[in-house]
Amino acid sequence: MNDKTAEYYRRRYPSGTRIQLDKDMDDPQPILAGTKGTIIDIDDCGQAVMKWDNGRSLSLIIEHDSFHVISQEESIDESEEAEMEISQL
Repeated sequence: MNDKTAEYYRRRYPSGTRIQLDKDMDDPQPILAGTKGTIIDIDDCGQAVMKWDNGRSLSLIIEHDSFHVISQEESIDESEEAEMEISQL
């Protein structure tokens, strides 16, 4: 990984970008497909330092792991749905 590639990923996936995994991560204790999280930073190796919604912090390997960016609207809609479900308890 060179500096230009890491910088490209920093511009493409700025801090705060929300993502969702499309496939389980290749790890002995993987983050599972469908899990959502927030990119905290892109390190010098081009890996996304993550804060997963399930509390984990396993880094995402951008060139290896399968994921997609969640739109801001999609994230807001899901938050509202979760709040409604909690209020109905």
